[in-house]
Amino acid sequence: MARRDAGLKRRASFAKRLVIMAKSPVLGRVKGRLGHEIGAVAALRFYRSCLSHTALRLARDRRWRTVLAVAPDRDVAGRFWPSRRWVGRLPQGEGDLGRRMQRLFARLPPGPTIIVGSDIPAVHPVHVAEAFKRLGRADVVLGPAPDGGYWLIGLKRTPRVLTPFAGVRWSGPQALADTVANLKGKRVALAATLSDVDTDEDLRLERAGAERLISSGNMPRQ
Repeated sequence: MARRDAGLKRRASFAKRLVIMAKSPVLGRVKGRLGHEIGAVAALRFYRSCLSHTALRLARDRRWRTVLAVAPDRDVAGRFWPSRRWVGRLPQGEGDLGRRMQRLFARLPPGPTIIVGSDIPAVHPVHVAEAFKRLGRADVVLGPAPDGGYWLIGLKRTPRVLTPFAGVRWSGPQALADTVANLKGKRVALAATLSDVDTDEDLRLERAGAERLISSGNMPRQ
């Protein structure tokens, strides 16, 4: 019995983990570019809806353990997050996006870990599952975005945690290329290409794509 319990604990400690990067859904703190185009209230409404649906859709899947990485840190106990019954929370910490993600990769318990954004309306469990599958044959998995960035990054984290974020030019068309350049000599796999929503044009394209999927009946598999 003791030996079986020890084995279960070891498997649990090396479980797959999914981290969703999330900003507090408060007026004026989120989706600034989108807010300039459609209004701050409408941008906040979009972000709250996207965050809630993304977190619950992905956290219900028991193939991985899901946690929200929250910014700012002081809001980790806020009442506006999805229930802890579905998804845990931890603070992102200080620094630019690269420093915050590096900290999460370094501090979480052992096991393959994927980080995604909270403003990717099209993401479904099938995308995350495929990314974990590709990570199983690589050191790193990246989910490209059409603008030259990426919506997903995953590290196997064995035998050590890689450091792919040095000098990355965030929020620009070089983010993916800069990250890949830091991974020279490592096995890099690519997941599906998905878009985040930063502008009114992004939002209209995303809604048009969702309507086409619904009308065709070709919704993503779980």
